[in-house]
Amino acid sequence: MSLSCFELGERMLAVEEARAAVLALAEGPLPGECVALHSLRGRVLSEPLIAPIDVPQNTNAAMDGVALAWPEAVPPDGFLRIAEIFAGHDAQRPLADGECAGITTGAPLPPGADTVIMREQLAIDYGADGAVRVRVERPERVRRGQNVRQAGEDIPRGAVALDAGTRLGAAELGLIASLGFAEARVVRRPRVALFSTGDEVAAPGEPLPAAGIFDANRFVLMALVEEHGGEVIDLGILPDERGAIADGLARAAVEADLVLSSGGVSVGDADHTRAALLEQGELGFWKIAIRPGRPLACGRLGARGVPFLGLPGNPVASMVTFLQFAAPLLARLQGREAAWPQRLTAVAEQPLRSREGRVDYLRGVYRSDGEGRLVVRDGGAQGSGILSSMVRANCLIEIDDARASVAAGESVTIQPLFRLP
Repeated sequence: MSLSCFELGERMLAVEEARAAVLALAEGPLPGECVALHSLRGRVLSEPLIAPIDVPQNTNAAMDGVALAWPEAVPPDGFLRIAEIFAGHDAQRPLADGECAGITTGAPLPPGADTVIMREQLAIDYGADGAVRVRVERPERVRRGQNVRQAGEDIPRGAVALDAGTRLGAAELGLIASLGFAEARVVRRPRVALFSTGDEVAAPGEPLPAAGIFDANRFVLMALVEEHGGEVIDLGILPDERGAIADGLARAAVEADLVLSSGGVSVGDADHTRAALLEQGELGFWKIAIRPGRPLACGRLGARGVPFLGLPGNPVASMVTFLQFAAPLLARLQGREAAWPQRLTAVAEQPLRSREGRVDYLRGVYRSDGEGRLVVRDGGAQGSGILSSMVRANCLIEIDDARASVAAGESVTIQPLFRLP
């Protein structure tokens, strides 16, 4: 049975324990909807896609040349060419022994043919009677069945072409189109309401108060939500006032499938998100053995029990905790249980510091060395407010809670980060 975050009290939780509890907030995938092919990029299939046709539909030529039935003994005067078959056109009649047909790439093989020989291996003889005979040079190099794509060799009719839970990118869209589908049934995008809190937080483009900071977290989180398949409901910046935050949570509980906040989840006197959450729903836990990102609120809102995650206010901590907890929850809401976190193993290029009893997520840079191994180094200063370190990083280095450090040359787990090329 899944672990419930409402049975965990106020003790410090291990990362995997907390992740399991967060996932238990969602009962399963959201409902499906039909979406047109041109709008499917990034969406997730809600049901398997079954091939209604063979792909390719016909046994066809893989290159230009001639199609024929390859005999045990090659006729010394060659094969009589009786037709030219072009892509998109059927053969006029079957081939008899000793006959061949010119053929272009993608054209269906005529009945009786089993082999295609490319043009570069052919010599053409034009007879006085108008007959065209084709001789095969170096016939010992020919193999029966060569240069032929069999009907259904990619996807046979009735087979599962794409599984439920598949996120659709360029290759998948091409496959769907090749099967003739103009639309597909996909999981509805999770609607994610998010807001920032804090009287010190100013919107970009507005004057910056002497004691203020610009709101970076909300834009980081909006981008992360979209990268992970969600649809953003932007509630803006809410002041450090319990009533305003409670009103925002109440609205979000009606409109959203997941609610995220940034800041206001520690134990300070001015941290009102936690108190507002208790007013609008219920709080499960808020302390995790992780760095960065130890203060994190988890709960449910409103009559529908909408999942709520209150992320830390420091921008790097906000990103790290989103990736470890919100991203897996979004994956589950879309029927992609094993989609996140994605992990690889790399070799540390330098000593890495950590502390037993917590999971450390260092910003790192990984690459392939001259021997083809993945190696990784840290990306510099690791303070949870240093957002530029996330810009430099292409991965998180995950050091588990049993390790006090990682020596140079030791293996370590990394989580690659999405980066636009």
